[in-house]
Amino acid sequence: MENYPFLLVNASVLPPVFSSVIEAKALLASGRAKNASEAARLAGISRSAFYKYADKVFQYNGYNQGKTITVSALLSDRVGVLSALVSELSKIGANILTMNQDIPADGSATVSISIRCDHMEISLNEMLDQLKQIDGVLSVKYSTI
Repeated sequence: MENYPFLLVNASVLPPVFSSVIEAKALLASGRAKNASEAARLAGISRSAFYKYADKVFQYNGYNQGKTITVSALLSDRVGVLSALVSELSKIGANILTMNQDIPADGSATVSISIRCDHMEISLNEMLDQLKQIDGVLSVKYSTI
């Protein structure tokens, strides 16, 4: 039999400890628990169970179903251009996950922004058109993750 490092399994067939670990991780991420001990206690599991599975159990969130994209843009090296781009993404309902900007050279810089776009109110092509209209955005494209 082959060894499968990852499986997508319905939580209803798993022991409850796995769902409790997910709950404890959410408590930590939201700040409702100050540390792992408190998160484990609030989720109803032992601290050792939390540590045993914390790096092995993750909630499936559908990121890989075409709802996450990377926007790549070439921006003029001027004050406020990146801010305007980020502001426009926010206005259209994009959720920024990561952002990386190169150091400007020859008056421009490349920025890559990974966004979750499942709550956007416009199409991806409309998004590109709007981003291209921002003063200082020299070019923009997207790719799916």
